Amino acid sequence: MALTVAFQMDPIESVSIDGDSTFVLALEAQRRGHAMYHYLPKHLIFRDGKALARARRMEVRRERGNHSTLGEFELIDLATMDAVLMRQDPPFDMAYITATHILEHIHPKTLVVNDPVSVRNAPEKLFITHFKGVMPPTMIASDAAAIREFRAEHKDIIVKPLYGNGGAGVFHIKPEDENLNALLEMFTTTWRESVIVQRYVPEVRKGDKRIVLVDGKAVGAVNRVPAAGEARSNMHIGGRPEKTTLSKREQEICEQIGPALKQRGLVFVGVDVIGDYLTEINVTSPTGIQEINRFDGVFLERLVWDAIESRK
Repeated sequence: MALTVAFQMDPIESVSIDGDSTFVLALEAQRRGHAMYHYLPKHLIFRDGKALARARRMEVRRERGNHSTLGEFELIDLATMDAVLMRQDPPFDMAYITATHILEHIHPKTLVVNDPVSVRNAPEKLFITHFKGVMPPTMIASDAAAIREFRAEHKDIIVKPLYGNGGAGVFHIKPEDENLNALLEMFTTTWRESVIVQRYVPEVRKGDKRIVLVDGKAVGAVNRVPAAGEARSNMHIGGRPEKTTLSKREQEICEQIGPALKQRGLVFVGVDVIGDYLTEINVTSPTGIQEINRFDGVFLERLVWDAIESRK
């Protein structure tokens, strides 16, 4: 089944061929004979009722320093594509939300992965609040007094921007730390949104587990261990990937949230678990495929494309 597929993503020239999940998804699409287009979010256009993009034909190869070839720009009607993969990195801002509104015009006749309406309605740190018993004690607020009360109760806390990504702006505030008030002033000056405050989960020193789900089923995981002196485990800031398996608790969490993911058309999702707690559900541009592939000897990108092709 040869499809015509458009990748809405960041510049293909700058991706890491050893770590980027979109790159390996593109490799698999090419292996299956699918024709591929690449365009940047800024090249998405809505005109006269049509979702268009200024795109280029794309070929990829696992060749360092020469991993992609792009053709000339063409104005394409996205409704003529079989699928569009929305794979640009967050932040989840108004530009991101606008893109979901435009792509909503072509879905589901043209399959958008993930479903743009569900992506818009499921920001990472908010969607998780709809599942009971999976999160550490958590508060979403901008009220400084309420946040101070939360800290007085839980002592050791994490403070982070509600719509942040990649570990940016994540602070570990220990009981003796005197910087909370100044930090909240900085947050409210920089962002209009509330912040998310959680009880610190000390098991993060053992790792923050990324679990990949395809069509609501857990298909693999990688543990990410933070570097010494660092509270964040994101691999692009020094987190160390480790081979892992799912615990009984993690399997239970995935079974609890999986049906809701599938129902919402969230084909490819990455969730983060620390200790016994789910901390994020990543639906915008989840990563982790290549690390899991290397540790487990699997090809998770094939499962993603199997799920996409089953809908065509």
